Amino acid sequence: MRLTLIASVLLAAANVDAFAPSLNAGRSVSSLQSTVEAVSPTEFNSKLEAQLAKMAAKDAESKIGADDLKVVFEDEHIVVVDKPAGVLCVPNKDANPSLSQAVFDKYGSESGRADKMVVHRLGMDTSGLVVFARTEAALRGMNTLFRTREVTRTYEALVCGSIEEDEGVINMPLMRDYEFPPFMRVSSDEHQRALSGLCVEDVGKKLLERPKDSLTKFAVVGKEEMEGNAVTRVSLTSISGRTHQLNVHCAAFGHPIVGDKVYGINGEAAANGGLAEGTSASKATAELQESIAAAAGDNSMCVHAKTISFEHPVSGDKLSFESGAPF
Repeated sequence: MRLTLIASVLLAAANVDAFAPSLNAGRSVSSLQSTVEAVSPTEFNSKLEAQLAKMAAKDAESKIGADDLKVVFEDEHIVVVDKPAGVLCVPNKDANPSLSQAVFDKYGSESGRADKMVVHRLGMDTSGLVVFARTEAALRGMNTLFRTREVTRTYEALVCGSIEEDEGVINMPLMRDYEFPPFMRVSSDEHQRALSGLCVEDVGKKLLERPKDSLTKFAVVGKEEMEGNAVTRVSLTSISGRTHQLNVHCAAFGHPIVGDKVYGINGEAAANGGLAEGTSASKATAELQESIAAAAGDNSMCVHAKTISFEHPVSGDKLSFESGAPF
């Protein structure tokens, strides 16, 4: 049976206060957390500073060199690399070892700069395929392909619980979470109103950005178990490509990604992507999520950039690459 679930938070056109949540598939507006207080800039900045310090400490664990690269494809214009989990895609301000620097050290670039090779990136905890540009022509071409959404990418993930639907769409707008900065959450009109009166000088411009419409397609690949606990292997396609979109959407759907220590159970971000509960009728219970988290332990998060397809930015040849998930 092929069922399609649309868990949708509809976007109103031009008014940031008009992002009224309306979850389809039998969910009501009450599923969004409703008691919201005005944002305190002092409290926000204190939380942000503390979390950034924790993230910087984690970034320092990134280790990779040119000899460690798993190269999938290379020519004079581009390099496609299979990134391991636990490695930064680009260096932070402390210049920790990163995938982009390792690629630059091995191949160099026409510009003589590692940052001029980067056309997209994966989160530190995500493994999978990443493309780098070696020439100016490739950089311009790849940037155009990504901007016009002519690059097709799919991810494979293990998520908590057993998803009933064969396939579906998760459609929920995302915003920065002032309660758990710098992470993301599902947007609501109440949380947008809490930002009224703030200015860039108080909290920075990212927090005050308008909510972004975000769309994720999923398809069930198979049902599995992790130490006796039900998990589902899914194929995920991020249509809109927002920051942490797959993580937030899976959590808000009620099936967080296995090993997600930020958006999963007892994570550092808001539970359930900021919702009171997951929107899926088959959502994983808190008890099940706890058991899966214990089984996963300190292992890497189970999400992998599995495929990427695009036209070569210089020759125009159709290219398609695939990498098996390490979990």
